[in-house]
Amino acid sequence: MALKGSDGEAGLKALQRGARLVAPGRARVFLRSLPPAARRRILFLTAGGLMGSEEARAEGVEARVVYEPVAWPTSPADTVEAVKACAKEGAELVVFVGGDGTARDVVRALGEAGADETPVLGVPGGVKMYSSVFASSPAAAAAALAEWLEGRASRCRAEVMDIDEEAFRRGVLRVRLYGYAYTLCSGYMVGSSKQVLTGYDEEENKRAIARYVVENMEECTLYVLGPGTTVKAVAEELGVPKTELGVDVVHNGRVVALDVDEEELYRLVEEHRRRGGRVRIIVSPIGGQGFILGRGNQQISPRVIRAAGGREALLVLATEAKLASTGRRLRVDTGDEELDRELSGYIRVVTDYGVEEIVPVEAYTSAAGEQPRRGRGSVG
Repeated sequence: MALKGSDGEAGLKALQRGARLVAPGRARVFLRSLPPAARRRILFLTAGGLMGSEEARAEGVEARVVYEPVAWPTSPADTVEAVKACAKEGAELVVFVGGDGTARDVVRALGEAGADETPVLGVPGGVKMYSSVFASSPAAAAAALAEWLEGRASRCRAEVMDIDEEAFRRGVLRVRLYGYAYTLCSGYMVGSSKQVLTGYDEEENKRAIARYVVENMEECTLYVLGPGTTVKAVAEELGVPKTELGVDVVHNGRVVALDVDEEELYRLVEEHRRRGGRVRIIVSPIGGQGFILGRGNQQISPRVIRAAGGREALLVLATEAKLASTGRRLRVDTGDEELDRELSGYIRVVTDYGVEEIVPVEAYTSAAGEQPRRGRGSVG
């Protein structure tokens, strides 16, 4: 919806505009991915309705409802009260589905309940996921939980981050440390909070990439420009405006649309392809995490990617420093498991003027073939 977050009124506005709920599906994938042996060892506590019990029932999981939401749509207050109710029942681990706003609510609730040493495990299902308490995917969260139950994952402290959404909607990125929480120290967790890389060499690297991209742009091709400063440098080289934290569309050196939502983007891509034109989607990975799709650019949805031509439409840009921060591994989490598998493999990444590197892309929404990251995982 190009709302750049779902906190407060933005969430209600998104629902009124027909946004699809993401968390219930992600919760079901998490439950479905739990090994049978792990399921048998867990007493599930949850909230009523779409806050948990319906998803558990759909996946054949027995869960005790300890909190009933007052009304629909639910609010952060419901999250806080649900977590408090779980803590009162002696919960040893809190699993939540959402983004940074939900992570903050969970941590706040545990603190108010006097249970701030209880570890939390985030299943990614939000727009903003800057915190280190998230697993890489729902399936990865299930694998991390299984490791913990088997004594192969310890508890460690991790950062809980969030951004100022109002400033974000104005194109200003303000990330701050909200606090720390215990999480699972597992290779299935994200390694660290998203990084903002700055410096003279970094900026020169971006400009060199931008010159190379612009010099090789083709006429009659629709270019979808994802968020981020690396892609913004391309717009600056073209001499056109760019929504730094949004998705924009350019054709023949001119802006077609700024800060598009998914519906408008799909319409533009579909119309251009129907007329026989080519589409390129220009994206850059998140520093430290490596996601090129599914984090902060959800406007570039599965149907948009397919309409554009799939993986052949992708043009990935990354400075040397940013690529190094990802461990030279990229990830996709579009929410469509089949598409994520199609996008996995190897892809060319433009890293400097005339320089491209072949980098692996991993599907992180599939329960099959999930591989842990090396190292200690999300240590704050």
